[in-house]
Amino acid sequence: MSKHYLFTSVSASGHLNPTLPLVRELVDRGHRVSYVTDAKRRVEVEAAGATLVPTVWGGVDAGGALTFGPEMVLGRIRHLIAETRASYPVLMERFERDRPDAVCFDISTLLGRVLAEKLAVPDITLVPVFAANEHFSLFNRMLPVVDEATREQMMAELGELATELGLAALPHPVAGPPSDRTIVFIPREFQPAGDTFDDRFRFVGPLVGQRPDRGDWQPPTQGRPLLFISLGTVFNNRPDFFQMCVAAFGDGKWQVAMATGGVDPALLGDLPANFDVRPTFPQTLVLQHADAFLSHTGMNSTMESLLYGVPLVAVPQQPEQQANAERVEELGLGRRLVTDDITATMLRTAVDDVAADRGIRTRLDEMQAIIAKAGGAVEAADLVEAR
Repeated sequence: MSKHYLFTSVSASGHLNPTLPLVRELVDRGHRVSYVTDAKRRVEVEAAGATLVPTVWGGVDAGGALTFGPEMVLGRIRHLIAETRASYPVLMERFERDRPDAVCFDISTLLGRVLAEKLAVPDITLVPVFAANEHFSLFNRMLPVVDEATREQMMAELGELATELGLAALPHPVAGPPSDRTIVFIPREFQPAGDTFDDRFRFVGPLVGQRPDRGDWQPPTQGRPLLFISLGTVFNNRPDFFQMCVAAFGDGKWQVAMATGGVDPALLGDLPANFDVRPTFPQTLVLQHADAFLSHTGMNSTMESLLYGVPLVAVPQQPEQQANAERVEELGLGRRLVTDDITATMLRTAVDDVAADRGIRTRLDEMQAIIAKAGGAVEAADLVEAR
């Protein structure tokens, strides 16, 4: 029987992209999906077969941010609160008329939690980062970055919103209690304390589908190994880092594809012949040909790297990425560098070493086999239907 599923997500690629293969699978099974997110993600959402329902308030784009601290954390919570205040009345009116059978919401959103409770329909939490339970919490790992006064302010403002909407409480995004069904887009073996997560959590591994932004990139034909460099879509305002990469790998043995995000490639000066520098690349396509990945280790990028068996050199830009990088190193899937201390020589040495390390190659092969058995979009869609 055809169902109507409501998805909600923040606009960030690392949160939205893993949900789209699940949406595609549900649509291919004959279900209807409405997707609430920022209007600028229309192309991706509609390509997956869903109907985009734009949020009313888009807020400030955090792209190109450089620092992560209390002000940014509080700013993100206020963004979600403002978005919920503006969008909730419009969305409730729409979905009371076109009631979904369940709400699937990204763990970083407030709207999905609110809509599921107010519409009195089943909820399913979608987790594209480390999951949290009584034994492990990514939010608690990040607490040293956020002072007590900021934490109290966040919870007070969430409490005010809950009162306005007639809810008993609103948990902090990421740190809130899990739904009865929580789908995690990483393999259990990558999750810290993975064996402590009960049946509320299903680890289906990374979901990577066909994306509409494949561009005109072609694999290099010069016979050199390919190095992919990217700091992701948010904390990428690091011209100093990209200049260091030019110094490290210019005219060397590597063919380099370097995504600079919000940094204008023209700021990097004359580029060596072995460098292809663009604001963005079709990442999954590049990784299928890459021999090493110099990465911020956002979870989306980390999972895609493991899916395609590409060894990682991690240069994390914020605490969540640091936690991912530590896990990569702990499991022997790559190497983590201390971002503030790196030099061009360190970058070159680390990339050369991980690409040649047979132990890393063996463990990457093992992780690829684990991912292949995790279930992916098919398992995730089964879980949504069962809920």
